[in-house]
Amino acid sequence: MPAENGGAPLLRCDCEVIHEDVVNQVRGRMPPGSEFHRLADLYKMFSDPTRVKILWALHCQEMCVCDLAVLLNMTKSAISHQLKSLRLSNLVKFQKQGKVVYYSLADDHVKDIFEQGFAHIRH
Repeated sequence: MPAENGGAPLLRCDCEVIHEDVVNQVRGRMPPGSEFHRLADLYKMFSDPTRVKILWALHCQEMCVCDLAVLLNMTKSAISHQLKSLRLSNLVKFQKQGKVVYYSLADDHVKDIFEQGFAHIRH
């Protein structure tokens, strides 16, 4: 086999056999296309290191914009912009106490996604 992809052999199927039972079984379980788009949009939120750092911080502790800005050495405006994206993707929620707005992870699903991601990259 020729070496491709950084020296790893390129794997490909050289047959023309269709395993119709397998294809039909998977097709029957496949979610609607709109759910794939929503999932791809969700994962896009994890593609920005700043957003991931914000999620990590909120995974540890509920925080306000000012605290996040100091922690990440960024402007409050930049943090607020990222928090808006995370909020619109239902990854974070907020509660207002007086003049201070505190952010936290939206729910345990977000915590699980985050923890599983780190478990995967550390494996």
